Amino acid sequence: MEENKDIRKKEEPPEHTLHSKEALVHRYQEFLGEFVYGGIDGSVTTFAVVAGSAGAGLDSSVIIILGFANLIADGFSMSVGSYLSNKSEREYFEKHEQIEHWEVENIPDKEREEIREIYRSKGFEGELLDEVVDVITSDKDRWVDVMMKEELGMMKQNKSPLAMGVVTFISFIMVGFIPLLIYVMDYVTETEMSHLFLTSILLTTIAFILIGLLKSFVNEKSILIGISETLFLGSAAAILAYYVGNILEKII
Repeated sequence: MEENKDIRKKEEPPEHTLHSKEALVHRYQEFLGEFVYGGIDGSVTTFAVVAGSAGAGLDSSVIIILGFANLIADGFSMSVGSYLSNKSEREYFEKHEQIEHWEVENIPDKEREEIREIYRSKGFEGELLDEVVDVITSDKDRWVDVMMKEELGMMKQNKSPLAMGVVTFISFIMVGFIPLLIYVMDYVTETEMSHLFLTSILLTTIAFILIGLLKSFVNEKSILIGISETLFLGSAAAILAYYVGNILEKII
């Protein structure tokens, strides 16, 4: 029995290794989440442009121009929005962290009592409560960290605002290009292609399914729900754009 226990201990990875792997997965999951939402916006908006142009009966060259204009302009706009949002979130956290550091330095008795109240509400009492308070308040960085989490409900984000903006832009361009792919191929090749809009619908549907799969992984929800939501969003935007383009083409 002792030998079996020793074998299991050797086979089990060290606890710090497991935490490192979880942190790594969490870190890249944040980037994956940004990629997913950038891809959803890119595919939906570009496909809406294609659908509206197809509904108006515009030429492939015009669809390509409008599509690429949308890709670059909207992609850049969304990436800037992502950058500013993440930057503001980080600055907001740092502002309140500085306030907590000041309070710990200048009014420690009040902050210590707040720690006591927080852990008393969690069920700690007596000597155990005193020990918990002493341990937490013995390190000012740990003290502030606990106050940020428990009092303000704020967690420090290590993601780079610039990196998140870049990921958003790349995903918007990559996935958003898919609805335009068949039109670009038709334009650059000598062979005339048919059923361009139907082919674009098929390619975009595949893109929606893949993005829906990634979305379900990021949100830890049902794959069916993730795919269905993405398909519904894209289809609704495309149908609306198509008929608006068709109606305007008849009116103008």
